[in-house]
Amino acid sequence: MLELNRNTVKASTYPERIIQFGEGNFLRAFANWMVHKMNKNANFNAGVVVIQPINQGQIEVLNNQDGLYTLYLNGIKNNKAISEHEIIDCIQRGINPYENYNAYLALGENPELRFVISNTTEAGIAYNAKDKLKDAPASSFPGKLTALLYRRFKYFNGASDKGLIIIPCELIDRNGDNLQQIILQYANDWSLGEAFVRWINEHNIFCNTLVDRIVPGYPKDKINAITQELGYKDNLVVEGEQFYLWVIEGAEAVKEEIPAEVCGLHIVFTDNIEPYRTRKVRILNGAHTTLVPVGYLYGIDKVRESVENNVVGTYLKNTIFNEIIPTLNLPEAELNQFSNDVLDRFKNPYLEHELMSISLNSVSKYKTRVIPSVLEFVKIKNKLPSHLLFSLAALIVFYKGDRNGAVITLKDDVKVLATFKDIWITNNCEQVAEKVLCNLNFWGIDLTKIEGLQQEVTKHLKAIINKGMKVALEAFLTDKHY
Repeated sequence: MLELNRNTVKASTYPERIIQFGEGNFLRAFANWMVHKMNKNANFNAGVVVIQPINQGQIEVLNNQDGLYTLYLNGIKNNKAISEHEIIDCIQRGINPYENYNAYLALGENPELRFVISNTTEAGIAYNAKDKLKDAPASSFPGKLTALLYRRFKYFNGASDKGLIIIPCELIDRNGDNLQQIILQYANDWSLGEAFVRWINEHNIFCNTLVDRIVPGYPKDKINAITQELGYKDNLVVEGEQFYLWVIEGAEAVKEEIPAEVCGLHIVFTDNIEPYRTRKVRILNGAHTTLVPVGYLYGIDKVRESVENNVVGTYLKNTIFNEIIPTLNLPEAELNQFSNDVLDRFKNPYLEHELMSISLNSVSKYKTRVIPSVLEFVKIKNKLPSHLLFSLAALIVFYKGDRNGAVITLKDDVKVLATFKDIWITNNCEQVAEKVLCNLNFWGIDLTKIEGLQQEVTKHLKAIINKGMKVALEAFLTDKHY
């Protein structure tokens, strides 16, 4: 069996214009795939050098394959279930700075270098007071990047055209701003000088981003069949869904240098990322959180089955289009398209997403993902969002810990679980609803203060407890009296 490398397959070579911190599945199925598309279709002509951000990683495996790997994209595309694959060749090499720090720092002297991309987990963009410039390397990702930027600044004498466009993909709010502030903190700690600080602030662009693509990763359960299909051995095969979205908040120059539009890539350049973040949290994440207790108590275990179920699927669609979308400040057509894409993603036949796997910490998720939609709906419509409140009632029943006589394995903060256990001792729906809804630790506000909300939730709570979820939900959707 052939090994995948540049001796066994034809692959392009590109100048090293991008440094990437992180060799994991997500960036290879997301950012590298887009760089690959722009190289092939828009003459982006950008090669990637991948930096291993922690001591343990896959740089050696990546270099053994000359940066090549196969990407499978599986999911709904143009209303059809599609699985397609291709070899991605934009990565030119990888560097482990823990073994070859000089090679890492030498990247700062490359005049063609223009971009930095990163995905070092949510904990990656963090300040470590113990990091020093003399470390080889610093332990933190921002510390490593500061050292490289300082080398570049000195080598090119602070030239204004040698600043970089820095695009972090870590899943934290305002990731670019946070990264810049930590770098400036290191500049101060390490006494790198005012000229370096000015160069960082004036000639480097730090972008805030929002990234979205489900990447299950290496398909170990079916790799033998994949190897037979491909006809070569690839130790870095990665799978991702068809859907993707990259929102980049930054200067106009960023859009001008990234030819996404030429390739039809779904990269959104904006001067305000917040509406897109809110859209994702309320529609995608909010729909997940709304669905879990309803679908699971209905007797369904998986997201796809829930959406395809006539009753639960109808409930979810009504929730999204009638109660979540009206609370968002983006063009309606754009919101409708995003929502339809979300439903297609939920129906992806190549991904089996267990409802219980996304039930972790459902109370805090409901607080951040759903309560804002409830409050905004009341404010805009001057009435209660009945579907969202039905889900809230279902959530309260879910935390009772019983599904048709079977124990639900609840996963949440121990204090949350203890509180629900105490509340459900009474088994009185009116008392349960009141105690849950007024709990400031759960919601941050007293929901009983919203006119009619407690009565609405209590009504749904009684129906679910007394009649079961199937009967209650079907009656709710047909507007029958409980």
